[in-house]
Amino acid sequence: MNTFIAFLRGINVGGKNRMPMSVLRLALENAGFKNVRTYIQSGNIVFESEMRSTDLISETIGKTIENTFGFSVPVLVMTKKQTALILSQSPYNREVHISMNETYFVLLFEPPAQELLKVFNGLSFANEEFKTTENCVHLLCLNGYGKARLNNTLVESKLQVTATARNYRTMQKVLALL
Repeated sequence: MNTFIAFLRGINVGGKNRMPMSVLRLALENAGFKNVRTYIQSGNIVFESEMRSTDLISETIGKTIENTFGFSVPVLVMTKKQTALILSQSPYNREVHISMNETYFVLLFEPPAQELLKVFNGLSFANEEFKTTENCVHLLCLNGYGKARLNNTLVESKLQVTATARNYRTMQKVLALL
């Protein structure tokens, strides 16, 4: 058995795409996943599978969600190693004066085109900093993510990729579930 993490995009936000985690866990177990655990209502799932392909797992989870809830959502599946690497690559989680409540991760479902990334890396926003890696935009939002101009929607628009955002605490908790 291999252990994976799935991050769902756009569920239980503003009353849209309602998905009770207890129903999701049961549906995934019925689809053959083992030891399914969730963290908070925003679609963070830790599970075991005999499958090795994250693309195949993502497709299976997506179909299970569509069959169970009647709508589709993007599903990003990662290994523990991939998730831990993203967390460790953040330039902001090492600075003592920065609150972990200011550190966010915009997880990219696919690498952006280099020409778009070049333009994106030239952007600047007051009270916000960012660093891009192949599969994540690491954010520092000094006034909080809710007031940030550089958010998931902007990242998706500028980089023309699907993405989902998580805060530092959520990333830590999901890894701890492993």
